[in-house]
Amino acid sequence: MNCKIIIGSIILAFLLGSTSAFCQQHTVSYDLSKLLSAHQLSISNREAAVLPNHEKNGIMLSANDDDGVALINDVTFSDGIIELDIRGKDVYQKSFLGVAFHAEDAKTLDAVYFRPFNFLTTDSVRHIHMVQYISHPQFPWFVLRDKFNAQYEKAITSPPDPNQWFHIRIEIKYPQVTAFINGQKTPCLSIKQLSDRKSGKLGLWVGDSSDGAFANLKVTFF
Repeated sequence: MNCKIIIGSIILAFLLGSTSAFCQQHTVSYDLSKLLSAHQLSISNREAAVLPNHEKNGIMLSANDDDGVALINDVTFSDGIIELDIRGKDVYQKSFLGVAFHAEDAKTLDAVYFRPFNFLTTDSVRHIHMVQYISHPQFPWFVLRDKFNAQYEKAITSPPDPNQWFHIRIEIKYPQVTAFINGQKTPCLSIKQLSDRKSGKLGLWVGDSSDGAFANLKVTFF
């Protein structure tokens, strides 16, 4: 990664979070509530607010029709590890939330997201639709389900409470994307990216009619 990009990320992190850094590999912790207050998030099709009582120093993205995204300004992500806590809800078709990466803008991005309303389902079809990879605009979820059924969305072993916080870890080494939850050693999703984008913007993603809470974002850049 270009060291100028790394230095910019380090300066931003010292202002808004904390960092342990090297030019080859470094980790940055982002305080999302401070990023929001400092106007360091580019938010599309959503409203954002600091969580009540500064819970986890995180933010909430509101619900709206269509997808929404909050991209971090002045941060470029290629390969690395993205970790954060997220919270959705157990309301059918109203809780899609996760992470966008290698984004050009709000409409051109890759993402890994979760469907908490499917975490406790006994329906055999919904059961395998708990975690999803997408690559917009060419490969939204419905195209992937139609052409590559069960390849880019999976069930989760021992899924968490759909109404509570859970921790996600997404490891990206182009083209490999591997996702884990709550410290589990077995991935809940492991796929190869469908886009040819090897770097881009990084941010928070919510799907159609969904809100979501996000906190404790930590990124390791390779």
